[in-house]
Amino acid sequence: IIGKNGAGKSTLLKLLSKVTAPTTGSIRARGRIASLLEVGTGFHGEMTGRENIYMNGAILGMTKQEITSKLDEIVAFSGCERYLDTPVKRYSSGMMVRLGFAVAAHLDPEILVVDEVLAVGDAEFQKKAIGKMQDISHGEGRTVLFVSHNMASVQRLCKNGVLLENGMTKTIGKISDVINDYMSGQVKQNRYINQNPNPTDKLNLLSAVVTPVGTDVIYPQTLINVDFCVRVNEHIDKLVIGFNLYSSYRHPLARVDYNDQDGRSTLECGEYEFHCQIPANTLSNGEYMIVFDIAEKSVCNYAKEDTILSFEVVVDEKSNVNTFSENMDIKSSIIRPFWMKGYDKV
Repeated sequence: IIGKNGAGKSTLLKLLSKVTAPTTGSIRARGRIASLLEVGTGFHGEMTGRENIYMNGAILGMTKQEITSKLDEIVAFSGCERYLDTPVKRYSSGMMVRLGFAVAAHLDPEILVVDEVLAVGDAEFQKKAIGKMQDISHGEGRTVLFVSHNMASVQRLCKNGVLLENGMTKTIGKISDVINDYMSGQVKQNRYINQNPNPTDKLNLLSAVVTPVGTDVIYPQTLINVDFCVRVNEHIDKLVIGFNLYSSYRHPLARVDYNDQDGRSTLECGEYEFHCQIPANTLSNGEYMIVFDIAEKSVCNYAKEDTILSFEVVVDEKSNVNTFSENMDIKSSIIRPFWMKGYDKV
């Protein structure tokens, strides 16, 4: 289930999971539904990890004996053995997600509902979780409803898809067709200007631009500048300023952070211009997206979807560069190149 922020994806999953009651209409489901919607969903903070596993199983209608038979498998998958008898309120968000997913996936629901909460987990656990969902759907013949902004994960896991727009179904069908419809509806821009920065936000992304050096068309051998301006309105201890580079299918390719340069995690109030450079012969042909993180770590990202920049790298017919196909079966890989060249206080 895919769509822009605010399309209704999470609301739909809450309805299907009976967290929220529909205003009108009805929902018919055949089989037990287990869901992982938000960090800590279905967990009682004062209870230990072990107690929460038994409570969740009981809610799904399982006997104590059935839950006990699955306990070792759940604990091993989550990697939370050392903290099993610790109250979950002391767990990190990553630990909470790992245990929550392990519980939902191993208690034998006929229908597993997973929101994009998996993004909180580390890359290794995300890979494990996707593999487990594939086992459930392909190997065990059960249903998985999966919401994600990562099109590569969606395409790898799902055969069918639904595109939501403003609370309505826009497209339903083969996942490749649904993803193509979603991507064609994305606003494509290589320049962003914030016309009305919110003075009550702790951070504002004021402007951003992608500029090829010495040419209007971006070839694999073209040097690419990425420049953006940020206003810091309040002191923030754990500041995140940077961007992720994605393929057009939201396949993560690279991560750039301002504090890779000097290890700083805070800046004085004021306006700053950041200058980044993607070296020549780094990117093959294809469409790319720059998604900004202008954030207070683990609290709020002030760069919304309308700040996303996109650009296309085309093959120069006179060059000998091999072409790349989006349909190639590539694995997820994130590099942290030193593209941040510096920043200046304005």
